[in-house]
Amino acid sequence: MRATLPYLEETDFPAIRRKTLETVQVNLGYRCNQQCQHCHVNAGPKRTEVMDAATIADVVAYLEASGAANLDLTGGAPEMNPHFRGLVTAARGLGAHVIDRCNLTVLEEGDQKDTAAFLAQHQVEVVASLPCYQEQNVDTQRGKGVFDKSVRALKRLNDLGYGTGGELRLNLVYNPQGPVLPPEQSALEADYRQHLADEYGIVFDRLLTIANMPIHRFGSALLSKGQFHDYMRLLHGAHQEANLENVMCRTLLSVDWRGYVYDCDFNQMLGLAMADEGGRHLHVRDLMGRDLTGRPILVRDHCYGCTAGQGSSCTGALG
Repeated sequence: MRATLPYLEETDFPAIRRKTLETVQVNLGYRCNQQCQHCHVNAGPKRTEVMDAATIADVVAYLEASGAANLDLTGGAPEMNPHFRGLVTAARGLGAHVIDRCNLTVLEEGDQKDTAAFLAQHQVEVVASLPCYQEQNVDTQRGKGVFDKSVRALKRLNDLGYGTGGELRLNLVYNPQGPVLPPEQSALEADYRQHLADEYGIVFDRLLTIANMPIHRFGSALLSKGQFHDYMRLLHGAHQEANLENVMCRTLLSVDWRGYVYDCDFNQMLGLAMADEGGRHLHVRDLMGRDLTGRPILVRDHCYGCTAGQGSSCTGALG
């Protein structure tokens, strides 16, 4: 499961510390209706790990106590968690801005047909995976028929008012097809915008480019193809010191489906949990009343994936 971790343990990545908390990012489980080649979570239809109601309540309590402005929901497909809507409703009741990291095709599932309308009703920002604007590339990476389903879902979101420059934000996510860095974000966004509008009449707010992390499914593929070390050399060589100021782990807290906490989603997937002075892994319940500002961030060699080139984070390019 963590085959890549031994290759990432030794690192000269710079020491960094946390800033004021802005975002609580919660992985609601690894269940997903897709099984993508690049997935750093190893999510899929056969995964059974799902956050339960008691842990959901812990997350809501921490969100309120911490005063974090944003709740960022991920998975798997977060919408497949049976408590997804209750969590969204509770967070919006606290005044938090909610982000749903949506794979789009889940909105086509039989029991999810009204999910798009629910998201619009609660003014949830949708961050939607669309690794290319061409059908063949998307289906190669994510499975046959995924592109057509994604287009239908995007049109439905547009019909609800998403992506038109108003309060209903629709951002798309691009990640490369292989062991290369993403292209310049603004130029690629212009290409996406023109192609999707011309071919499908689809509009969106922003394109976010995210580098592939050398962990889990993507990392294992690199190892099997003998490309892992070349990719790491690429990340090291493209490191930009200025990106350290804005890496997401400085203002984000990652929570796994059991409620344990991490500096970022990638550390979560590698099992690199936050710990107390005795080495005990911290649960979100343990953070009530704690100020995380200034706490050292646990770094390994995969962190270069966030500082290489224009930088990469859950909010897209950093530079």
